[in-house]
Amino acid sequence: MQNSEKILQNLLSMADIELNGSDPWDIQIKDDRFFNRVLQDSSLGLGESYMDGWWECAAIDEFINRVLIAQLDQKVRNETRYIFQVVKARLFNQQSAGKAFEVGIRHYDLGNDLYQSMLDKRLTYSCGYWKTAKTLDEAQDAKLDLVCKKIGLKPGMKMLDIGCGWGSLAKYAAEKYDVQVVGVTVSKEQLALGSELCKGLPVELRLQDYREVNEKFDAVVSIGSMEHIGTRNYKNYMQVVDRCLNKNGIALIHTIGSNKSITTGEPWTDKYIFPNGVLPSISQLGAAMEGIFVMEDWHNFGPYYDNTLIAWHDNFEKAWSKLKEKYGGRFYRMWKYYLLSSAGGFRARSQQLWQIVFTRFGTPQPVCRIS
Repeated sequence: MQNSEKILQNLLSMADIELNGSDPWDIQIKDDRFFNRVLQDSSLGLGESYMDGWWECAAIDEFINRVLIAQLDQKVRNETRYIFQVVKARLFNQQSAGKAFEVGIRHYDLGNDLYQSMLDKRLTYSCGYWKTAKTLDEAQDAKLDLVCKKIGLKPGMKMLDIGCGWGSLAKYAAEKYDVQVVGVTVSKEQLALGSELCKGLPVELRLQDYREVNEKFDAVVSIGSMEHIGTRNYKNYMQVVDRCLNKNGIALIHTIGSNKSITTGEPWTDKYIFPNGVLPSISQLGAAMEGIFVMEDWHNFGPYYDNTLIAWHDNFEKAWSKLKEKYGGRFYRMWKYYLLSSAGGFRARSQQLWQIVFTRFGTPQPVCRIS
């Protein structure tokens, strides 16, 4: 057995994974170059070699779950590449206003047909709330209603939705709670379809960076956009929210969270899925809020992202016959790996999903623990 193959087999055995084994989480090697590539480029090499067809796995989600629980990602990591990412993050603001629209172009503008095939009926591209839900549509409706209840929406209020996507929350809040909504997105495709879906409602969607908003609202919400804000901008984000809140206003962040403080994204995800993305930690968000806001409620339902991602993957698989001519085979493997590896990450509890409610000093305490 080659040395690199032996090293990887020994590592994988710590996670009860066999090379060319019979369990669904075992990986089947199609190209022996796989071994050196993973040892050289760690998680980036693992994802890219799957895109290249060098290995297969019947249950990628469970493979990743086992790898992360055994912390094999820490045992096989290209320190040179990691250090370069950290230095780059320290020297440059990867989420500056000038770079804000890059993720919109490279990810959210891929094609509305892709997201309409994969997501729920409202096009809600974030974790659903599966406490009593049986379907993806039910879980996303439950999540949107949970948000509206936590921030105490009432008829006539005005809400800002930072990172509004296709307007699912804006439309839901306007229809169910009779409020006015302004939503901002960095995606032209989201804006075009979202504006059409919200037509006739008191909803205004804009192609705009959050830093440019300078109006007053009773509530400010961001669902799935904090992951794109960046470590160097957390304090500025809180200052923007503070600037935009009316007296006694309330704010909510719905975000994927990291168990530890980091300044860069995972290499494969950064390169292929969410450029310049980075997950916030508790201490980073706490430091950004300090001196500005009172944290009212911090709710974690990270395990529900596993359910959500598997539902998205199932929808994607069902729709692939209609999508494959436009997107191609390499995209299929990339997207499949993205959805299933992410599901495995949440199953392993290596990532969390937080809803954080906060107010200004002196604001009467809201009733926001709805769960």
